Amino acid sequence: MNEKLMNAKNKLTGIWQEKSNIQKTLIITSIILFLGIAGVLTYFVSRPNLVPLYSNLSPAETGQIKETLDAKGVTSEISNNGATIMVPKEMVDTLMVELAAEGVPDSGMIDYSFFGQDSGFGMTDKEFDVIKLKATQTELANLMKGIDGVNDASVMINLPTESVFVGDQTEGSSASVVLNLKPGAQLDQEKVNALFHLVSKSVPNLSTDNIVIMDQNFNYYDLNGGQSTVPGTSYASQQEIKSQIEQDIQRDVQKLLGTMMGQDKVVVSVTTDIDFTQENREENLVSPVVEGSDEGIAVSVERITEAYTGDGVAAAGGVNGTGETDVPGLEATVEGNGDGDYERIEERINNEVNRINKQIVESPYKVRDLGIQVMVEPPDPEDPLSFTPEREDDIQQILSTVVRTSINKDANAEPLTEEEIASKIVVSVQPFDGKLQTESTETGQVIPIWIYIVGGVLLLAIVVLIILLFKKKKEDEEEYEEELVVQDTVDVKDINSSSEVETETTVRKKQLEKMAKENPEDFAKLLRTWISED
Repeated sequence: MNEKLMNAKNKLTGIWQEKSNIQKTLIITSIILFLGIAGVLTYFVSRPNLVPLYSNLSPAETGQIKETLDAKGVTSEISNNGATIMVPKEMVDTLMVELAAEGVPDSGMIDYSFFGQDSGFGMTDKEFDVIKLKATQTELANLMKGIDGVNDASVMINLPTESVFVGDQTEGSSASVVLNLKPGAQLDQEKVNALFHLVSKSVPNLSTDNIVIMDQNFNYYDLNGGQSTVPGTSYASQQEIKSQIEQDIQRDVQKLLGTMMGQDKVVVSVTTDIDFTQENREENLVSPVVEGSDEGIAVSVERITEAYTGDGVAAAGGVNGTGETDVPGLEATVEGNGDGDYERIEERINNEVNRINKQIVESPYKVRDLGIQVMVEPPDPEDPLSFTPEREDDIQQILSTVVRTSINKDANAEPLTEEEIASKIVVSVQPFDGKLQTESTETGQVIPIWIYIVGGVLLLAIVVLIILLFKKKKEDEEEYEEELVVQDTVDVKDINSSSEVETETTVRKKQLEKMAKENPEDFAKLLRTWISED
C-alpha cells in the first residue's frame, strides 16, 4: 500500500515538474480563486436573512431587547443608530410573542394597568394623584402615536390645586404636547384640530385655549389654523380644497385608464374652477294647491240667501239712512200699501293655499368648470399605429362621463352639449421619451449580480483548466505507453525463425507478440502490472 502511495506521489511530482512556470501559476491562481469564490458564496448563502423585529426604540429598550435575545442565543443586529433591532425572518413572529409575554421591552412609563398590578393600601392621596397624572399623560401620548405621521409624543398636564374654601375659584387646567413627526410627514389642519379636542376632552376643566402643541422642529400648531371655522374662507383653505378635488378626480381617472392601458402608459392632469361663494337665504312662498289654478282648497264656506214676497208691507228699498237717528248704511224702509218682494244672496269662502318656508344654505364650493388632459403612450412606442382609434374613442367616452357628472349645474339649466364637453377634454397619444425607469427593490439581503457573473467566469476558467490538465495527462500517458511498447517489441525475438519445438514458453511468447501488435494498450497495462508486482 505504501509502495502504491509512493508511486502515485512520484508520478504526481513528475507531472508537476514537467509543467512550465506559467502553467503552475495558472493552476495555483485557479485553486485560490475557486476557494475564495466558494467561501464568499457560502457566506452569503448561509448568512441569515435579518428583518426588523422592533423599530423606533429608545437606547434603553434596545439594550433590554438585545440582552434578552443574547440570553436566548438568538442572532441579532442593531441598526438605524440603535433604534432598530433585527433578527432572522423565520423567528420574528415567535420572538415577538415570547418577548411580549415576558414584558419586554419595558418602557418604564406608567399607564392605567399600574392600578391593577402595583397599587396597594399604603398609597397616600398625593402618591395616587401623581400616578394618575402620569398614567393620563402616558395614555394620551399612546393615543397620539396612533395618528398617521406621528412617530412619538410627549404630554405634560398641569392640574390646578383644589381650594378648601368655597369662594375661591380654581384656575383651569393646561397641557403641553410635543410631537415627534416621521420624516417628511405633515399634519393637516383636520389632524391638528383632532389633537386639540383629544387633549381637551381627556382632561377635566381643560379648554382648547390652554393647550400648546408643537413638533420637534419647534413648529407650533393652532386650533383651526387661526382662521374662521367656516370652510373655504381663506386662500390657503380654498387652494387646499381645490387641490383635493383635483387629486380625487385625477386618482380615479388614472386608476381607470391605468387598468385599461397600464399604469406606466397613462399620465392624467386635472384642472378645475371652483366657486367658493356661500349663500344663506330664506324664501317664503305662496302657491296654489292645484298647479295651474288660482283657486285653493275651500276651508270654510258660508252662504246666506233671503227672499220675501207679500201684500201691504213696505218693500225694501229707499234711500240709506241719513238722518240724525238713522244708522249709516242701513236701507230705509218705505211705508205704504202695495205688493212687495225682495231677494238677498251672500256667500263667504275661505280658501287655503300652499305656504312654503325655505331656509337655503348653498354649498361653499362648487365645480363650475373642469378640464382633463390625458397623455397616452401607444402599446408599442415605436409604432404609433398600435394605438387604435377605437381605443381613443373609448377614452373620450370615459372622460366625457367624468366631466358631465363632476360639473355642478342648476336643475333648470340646459345640459352640456357634446361640443362643450369635447372642448374640456384633451387626449394626446405619443411615446413617453422622458419616462423614468424605476427598478423594483426587494427587502432583505440580496447578492449583487456582479458576484454571479464573476463567479461564473472563474468557474468556467477553472473547468477549462481542469480539462486541459486531464487532456495533457492523458497524452503523457499515451506517449509513455507507446515508448514502453516499442522497447518491449524490440527485445522480443522472432519466434518464426526459431526451429525449436513449441513449448509452453513459446506459446506465451506468441500470445504476447500477438497482443503487442493487435492491442498495444492492453499489452502496456499488462507490463505495468508485472512491473508493479515485481
